[in-house]
Amino acid sequence: MRISSSMIYDSAASGINRQTAGLLKVQQQLTSGRRILTPGDDPVAAARALEVSQANDVVSQFGKNQDAAMGALGLEEVQLAHAQDLLQRVRELAVQAGSTSLTPTARKGIATELRGTYDQLLGIANTKDAAGNHLFGGYMSDTIPFGGSIDALVAGGEITYQGDDGQRQLQVSSSRYIEISDSGLDVFRRVPNGNGYFVTGYASGNTGTASIDAGSVSDPAAWRSAASQGVEVRFTVTGGATTYDLVDTASGNSLLTGGAAPAALGNQRAYQAGQPIVLSAQGAEPSFNLGGSITVSGAAADGDSFTLEPSSSQSVFATVAKLIGALETGATTPAADVKYISDVRGAISDISQSLENIVRVRARVGTRMNEISSLQTMTGDLSVQYQQTLSELQDVDYAKAITDLTRRQAELEAAQQSFLRVSQLSLFNLL
Repeated sequence: MRISSSMIYDSAASGINRQTAGLLKVQQQLTSGRRILTPGDDPVAAARALEVSQANDVVSQFGKNQDAAMGALGLEEVQLAHAQDLLQRVRELAVQAGSTSLTPTARKGIATELRGTYDQLLGIANTKDAAGNHLFGGYMSDTIPFGGSIDALVAGGEITYQGDDGQRQLQVSSSRYIEISDSGLDVFRRVPNGNGYFVTGYASGNTGTASIDAGSVSDPAAWRSAASQGVEVRFTVTGGATTYDLVDTASGNSLLTGGAAPAALGNQRAYQAGQPIVLSAQGAEPSFNLGGSITVSGAAADGDSFTLEPSSSQSVFATVAKLIGALETGATTPAADVKYISDVRGAISDISQSLENIVRVRARVGTRMNEISSLQTMTGDLSVQYQQTLSELQDVDYAKAITDLTRRQAELEAAQQSFLRVSQLSLFNLL
C-alpha cells in the first residue's frame, strides 16, 4: 500500500483533533463538576438522573408547601392565643362582677372594658393573613366573616357569620393534605352554652333570694339517654318548710312520682340551701336518672322555679354581650339582685365553655404543626438522599478526571510532536 504525504497529514490532523476533543471534554467535566455532559455520555445514568431530579423537585415543592402551611397555622395559633388571653380576662371580670356589693359605677366600668374586649375579639375573628385572606372565613376567605352590632347582641340577638364551614388545605406530601385554617363557626360560633349538657335559667317571676349555679353532669350517657326536653325545679313553701319538685318540661309530669303532676307535698323533697339537688331517684322514688346535679342557694319563695334546658350553640360574642347586658341592667331589688347573680354565674359557665373550645382548636392546630414539623424533617432527609443519588450518578470524580486530563494532555503533546517529526521527513534532506 502506497502512503502518500496527504494521507499522513490527514491522519495526523484527525488524531490531534480526537485528542483535543477528549482533552476538552475532560476539561469541561472538571469545570462543570458533572461527569455526564450529554445523555450520550451515559444514557442509563442520564435517564436515572432525570427521574431522581424530577422526584427531588417534587419533594422541594412539598417542602415549600410545608413552610407555607406552617406559616398559616402559626398565624392562626397566635390569634387563638390572643383570643384565649382575652377570654381569660373576661372570666376574671365576670368573677369580679359576681357580687351584689358592686356599685353601679363599678359595674359600668366593667361593662365598658368588656365592650372593648368584644371589639378585640371581633377583630381577631376577622383577621387577615399576608395575602389578604380572612383566617376564619372558611373557603369564603375574601368575605368578612363576622358582623353585627354589640347592642343587638346585648338585647338577645346573635352575631352574623358570612363565611362557610370549609377548611383550606395544602398538599404537604404525596399522600397528605393538611388543613391550614379553621372555620369561624367552629372557633367562635359553634360553642355549647351552659355546662355543655344543659343550661340553668332563672324564672322571671321569682320573688325569693334563691339563685342557681350552672350545674354539672357526672353521667353524660344518662343525660343523653333521658332525651329530656328540660326539667323545671318548682319550690313550695308551706308552714315554714320549703320543698321542691322536679317536673319534666315536655310533659309537665313530676319525675319524683313517675308521672303525677304535680307531686303531692309528701312526695316532694326537702330543700336545703346550698346542698346539691341530685337529678336522679332518691329513696323510694320511681326510678329516673338524668346523670347530673344542680345547687340552689338562698331562700326560695313559694312558686319560685328554675329551669334546666338542653345545651345549645352560642357564639363567644353572644356570651360576652349577655354579661354586658347583665352588668348594664342594674339590679334595684333583692329579687333583681338574685337574677343578676344567676345571670353572671351562667355567663361564667358560658365563658368557660368558650375557653375550652378555643383550647380544643389550639390543640388541633398544634397537632397539625407537629405533623408538619415531622414532615419537614422527612422531606429534608429525602432531599439529602436524592442529592446524594444525583451526585453518584452525574458528578465527576475529580481524582480520575485530573488523571485523565494529564494523560490526554500527554497524548495530545505526543501526537503533536510525532506529527512535527514526521512532517519534517523529506528525501531532499538526504541529497
